[in-house]
Amino acid sequence: MVTESPAVTSAGSPPGDHDLEPRSTRERILDISLDLFTSQGYDKTSLRQIAERLGFSKAAIYYHFASKEEILLALHLRLHEFGREALAQLDSSEATPEVWASLLDRMIEQMLSQRALFIFHERNQAAIENLHQERHEADHDDLQMRFRQALSNRELPIEVRVRMACAIGAVMGSIAFAGDVFGDVPSDELGAMLRGAVGSLLELPSS
Repeated sequence: MVTESPAVTSAGSPPGDHDLEPRSTRERILDISLDLFTSQGYDKTSLRQIAERLGFSKAAIYYHFASKEEILLALHLRLHEFGREALAQLDSSEATPEVWASLLDRMIEQMLSQRALFIFHERNQAAIENLHQERHEADHDDLQMRFRQALSNRELPIEVRVRMACAIGAVMGSIAFAGDVFGDVPSDELGAMLRGAVGSLLELPSS
């Protein structure tokens, strides 16, 4: 049985009553929308419901988002940030199995700290697949290009590069099902199993 996921801030952590800095209205809209889209689905959630949960009018939402689709896109784009910083610092010439394992370790930590986003994505796949906006496509292509560059280092044997590709697939696939399929597995346990799988795929010595 899957428990309901809490609303998360733009950083992915549950909002608190004593935040050091008050969240912006835009962030609050995204927090509440994430919670509602996850619990009852994108199609069944109206802008009026989001506004009522926030305690203000729909006009306030339109000031920040022109439509419900724009809210969906903004939440989806958060997923594109995972691994971006690590990949930006990765020189494709240094993409050895050990470096790749370190990169994936950071991605696993980031992803598991924000499982609510992946639950949201898993439960609203149809709506997200209908998004066809230039910014979304550009971000998606950019992230895939960085992975391709890192995996195209011909100084590494093809078998090593295939194992690296399998490792990233294992991480992304497991995280994608971290909500409904692996929802009862604590994040620390799931993270340990993922790191073990990555080590096996890359044939790294166990620590």
